[in-house]
Amino acid sequence: MIWALFVGGKAYAQENFAVRNNFIYDISGTLNLGADVRVSPHWTMGLNAGYRPWPTDDKTTRKWKHFLIAPELRYWTDSTFHRSYWGTNVFYSHYNVGHVTFPFGLYKTVRDHRIQGDLIGLGAFYGRSWRLNRYFRLEGELGLGIGYTWAKKYECAHCGAYEGKHNKPFLIPKLTLNVVYQKAKKKPVEPVVIEIPMKPDTVPAPPIVLTFHPVADNTGKAGILQQDNPVLAHISQYRPYDRTRILRKEKGALYVHFPVGKSELTRDFRDNASTLDRIVDITRQVMADSTSSVKRIQIVGLASIEGAVEGNERLAVGRGEALKRYIQQHVPETTDPMFDVANGGEAWAELRDQINDVVNEMTTSGAEADGGRLAGLREAMGIIDSEADLTRREQKLRQLRQGSTFAYIKEHLLADQRNSGYIRIYYDYVPDTKAAIINQASQLLQQERYQEALTLLQGVKNDPRGWNTLGVALWHTGEKDAALDYFRRAAQQGNADARENLRQLTR
Repeated sequence: MIWALFVGGKAYAQENFAVRNNFIYDISGTLNLGADVRVSPHWTMGLNAGYRPWPTDDKTTRKWKHFLIAPELRYWTDSTFHRSYWGTNVFYSHYNVGHVTFPFGLYKTVRDHRIQGDLIGLGAFYGRSWRLNRYFRLEGELGLGIGYTWAKKYECAHCGAYEGKHNKPFLIPKLTLNVVYQKAKKKPVEPVVIEIPMKPDTVPAPPIVLTFHPVADNTGKAGILQQDNPVLAHISQYRPYDRTRILRKEKGALYVHFPVGKSELTRDFRDNASTLDRIVDITRQVMADSTSSVKRIQIVGLASIEGAVEGNERLAVGRGEALKRYIQQHVPETTDPMFDVANGGEAWAELRDQINDVVNEMTTSGAEADGGRLAGLREAMGIIDSEADLTRREQKLRQLRQGSTFAYIKEHLLADQRNSGYIRIYYDYVPDTKAAIINQASQLLQQERYQEALTLLQGVKNDPRGWNTLGVALWHTGEKDAALDYFRRAAQQGNADARENLRQLTR
């Protein structure tokens, strides 16, 4: 079976032509008109003209008769006929001016004299455009020109005596407010007949659906490091230490170890060297990053429950301070306010939690047959919960079941408590406002609010993460060529959505 597909009608090209009128020039009583034509995606050429023939009576004292013509060239920043642009122009005028007071003290000679002659000059300007509707927009321009005039000077504004030549260079400011009419140029397209062979079971291609996804928040170097180093956490997760906290179950924290009864930090003890190097390296990288910073380094010095309470308290304090000194020696940029050094003292909460885990494991595995050990551990938890005096608590544990329960605890549970120090690094980062704007625009696109999304995205168009989303907004607002350009740029950056969009649009 063969289908005949007829394609015809009228197509619309980009906005290639515009006509404008300078409102400020109108106020002066000057008839004026300007026009622009597109010569490339970012460039337009234009011509402005102004004519003020009155007063037609030469006997009138006050006069500002002139004719002006000014070709110009503009560069548009985003390949459209609106938003911002830069420009340059040349201008020529023949004039007959007298008894006119210009603002800001400009051109004082013509207040009491009549000047008649010609001028020519070169100018540069910056402009901004605002679309009002499909056909009209406003333009505001600010610029400065430099030129030369050759003219004759007369005694009064009407017919006074000739006083000589008035040839001189000059500066002329430019301030305009244009009302612009603009409409897309229609291109007639001749009907074309395309014969498409189709099998009976062939179905038309599905409609094009452009894809886009939210972008990830840029959390700086710290956020990148956190992916492989859970010792890093955002400052919003920080909380001060208290002795009810079970540190060993907090994921990502690092521990360094001390010899029994010592607070001197030794690199070659157990795995301290690798742990300390890791802490120093992470801290240095975050400190060197301009988009993230170390906000708090939390250190908790710990000691086991064995021995005198006062001695264990001093030991825990010394271990925390030793860790702090080590970091400050190797990362001098760290300051005292960054550190939160806490005295964990005797780690009773940690021990109680360890015993509870062993009891649960023995119960689950059917170890009730070993009734003495299981019962002893349950009794040990009861002593920890009921005895507030730490010295008497330790004594009761040692005496429990002729010391067999304490011997088990000492052998299996106290090894790390005797010699540990806890550390965690908390960071903050500069808020990624561009990601927030891109994601807000994505939400507007989902709601088919394309023009609002495009307005938002223009503010972040230099961020490669938003190029695909910007392409979607441009496509749906009719700026197809600009959309394809952004899709290609995003695809070159590795954006999978952009590659898929290009595949569909060039299918």
